[in-house]
Amino acid sequence: MERFICGRRSLKDVSWVLQGIPLDMTVSRLHGTSLGPSTVRKESRGLESFSFNLMKDLESSPFADIGDLGMVPGDLERSLETVRYVSVGLFRRGFRVASLGGEHLVTLPIMKAASEIYPDIAVVHLDAHADLRDQYHGMRENHATVMRRVAEECLECPSLLYQFGIRSGTAEEYRWGVKNTSFYPLELAAPLLKVIPELQQRPVYLSLDIDIIDPGEAPGTGTPEPCGLSARELLDALYLMKDLDVVGFDIVEVSPPNDVNGITSTLAAKLARECLIMWGGGNR
Repeated sequence: MERFICGRRSLKDVSWVLQGIPLDMTVSRLHGTSLGPSTVRKESRGLESFSFNLMKDLESSPFADIGDLGMVPGDLERSLETVRYVSVGLFRRGFRVASLGGEHLVTLPIMKAASEIYPDIAVVHLDAHADLRDQYHGMRENHATVMRRVAEECLECPSLLYQFGIRSGTAEEYRWGVKNTSFYPLELAAPLLKVIPELQQRPVYLSLDIDIIDPGEAPGTGTPEPCGLSARELLDALYLMKDLDVVGFDIVEVSPPNDVNGITSTLAAKLARECLIMWGGGNR
């Protein structure tokens, strides 16, 4: 297996564990996310391990790459349970968990696992879409309902779901978000900076859908949404979170078959590298 750049084989003496989750069962437009984890790993090998923005090297942030979890073809329930079971085992052992998707539904079993260990956890959700539908295509567990399920099933209070950059959703999703979550549509850096003091009071999980980026810069996703953020805007916002107690993150919805020259997978790899460097030592 080709590991993410600087990823170790052993769990000994590491703070973070990276797992791939090649789930592609509820995607509603263009499929291909099952190839996301392996392609992001491949593209990571073309990056330098040193970050000019952070002035640190990924080699100084030890993490293990355990490869892709085995999905059960055609069995969504068992596949999600696999993700939950592996993730809770890692969290219980004190590891912080980075995940490469796969469709966005992978966040739900990871958050079910994280909330067992960190009951007061908050989620920062960066996305083009609200993902707050109660059902989609008759399914309560779907990549379009994932954040509604996270808010209702994994958090002490739905307002601990902080949503930024959202630019697409139904009227009902918008109303539900405004009423229940900490909902900041269309903007990222300014509202994020405002709530940093709140987030500093508790452990944080980051869920990053690659389609928050404008499809002109990140075409390799199944549900592209025009008028998105630039990669630079996203990176600058992530750096605002550098002092938070981030116990896990995921980067999801990368769809290599829909990409151009691997640029979206390369961007996802760089985002993962920056996150692992920023939070690599942990602060517990």
